[in-house]
Amino acid sequence: MPRWIYTLLLYLLVPFALLRLMWRALRQLEYLRHIPERFGFYHTPRPTAPLIWLHAVSVGETRATAPLVALLRERYPHHRILITHTTPTGRAAGEQLYSDTVLRGYLPYDLPGAMRRFLNHYRPQIGLLMETELWFNLIAACERRDLPLLLVNARLSERSARGYARLGKLARDGLRRLRRVAAQTEDDAARLQMLGAQNISVTGNLKFDVAPPPDAKKQGAALRSLFGTERPVFLAASTREGEESLVLDAIAETQVPHLLTVIVPRHPQRFNEVAALLEKRGLPHVRRSALSAPLPADVQVVLGDSMGEMFTYYAACDLAFIGGSLLPLGGQNLIEACAMGKPVLIGPHTWNFEVIANSAVKAGAARRVADINALGEQIRELFQNAEAREHMAQQATLFSSQHNGAARRVLTLIEDMR
Repeated sequence: MPRWIYTLLLYLLVPFALLRLMWRALRQLEYLRHIPERFGFYHTPRPTAPLIWLHAVSVGETRATAPLVALLRERYPHHRILITHTTPTGRAAGEQLYSDTVLRGYLPYDLPGAMRRFLNHYRPQIGLLMETELWFNLIAACERRDLPLLLVNARLSERSARGYARLGKLARDGLRRLRRVAAQTEDDAARLQMLGAQNISVTGNLKFDVAPPPDAKKQGAALRSLFGTERPVFLAASTREGEESLVLDAIAETQVPHLLTVIVPRHPQRFNEVAALLEKRGLPHVRRSALSAPLPADVQVVLGDSMGEMFTYYAACDLAFIGGSLLPLGGQNLIEACAMGKPVLIGPHTWNFEVIANSAVKAGAARRVADINALGEQIRELFQNAEAREHMAQQATLFSSQHNGAARRVLTLIEDMR
């Protein structure tokens, strides 16, 4: 596909993109804010200090920037840092992490004029695209300006690689124009190289460097006191659409006495949807946002409808299941659970984190379940066997600590570009 055809298709899709923003705003009103930024029009003052720019699509990528941003501030104290996002939840996560210490905005749609306005306004000295954000007009615009553009914390599943391969020369030329690629694993590097990427280094996963907040354990203990210190607590973290029902089916078969299930949906716009599911099933439940006193004994489910508390939820549970993996959705990040020393269960669909998931299973930090029946069996078995849970918890902590260091390796690549 020539780039001009790609660009033409993007222009044709603009009306549908606006309709999609309005549709998503029905659940999350923030999608209607800052719409001009999505076309490269910014009302913030133009930065006067030299600028380092990172693009992080949503919440997971934004949180993964934290260890790298800390090192960049230390190494380049006179530079400003800009983080761009695609979703309101990513932008909110950036505000929660950094307050006003970094600049924030939306990265525009990949239209030539919009990208030109973005680069003219911010004038970054270097750009870092987190994970697999390949916008071909942006890449071409950076090359014309001789702006070093790096793909960092890069991951590429086999499924995504097949998709990019269908773009042929468009993907190949885009990858070749990147100055450097910092891949998470050898497999990611091999797939990226096959598609045309050059100057690839394997630096590991930045998410292993994300340290829990200093008060995470204290906050977790406070939350656990509200749950009930004597009750077993099972956490279903980052669940996706359709999974909550499956998790509840699995829980219903476990027969674990007094079990409390905490469900934290991946996307905040689904909180009300999951609450409606709990109502429909007649399950006594409480929202986290309404939890200020110890739970009554008859409450079976807590709906985690708060933002920025994931480490707290992990600290407060005995066993965690990582969502996005029971259904073919690719899985979610299990690193935070391991960092908090919690035994982890994952489903069969983890291609977004395949190497990490397989490594965690091999290390004894996680167990993989094939379906909801196996999920229920593992929950029952592990709550009956405290020794097995403790062993998995120890292995999770060890697994997390053994994979640190990606941020410093990425910083070295950045220093080589300057």
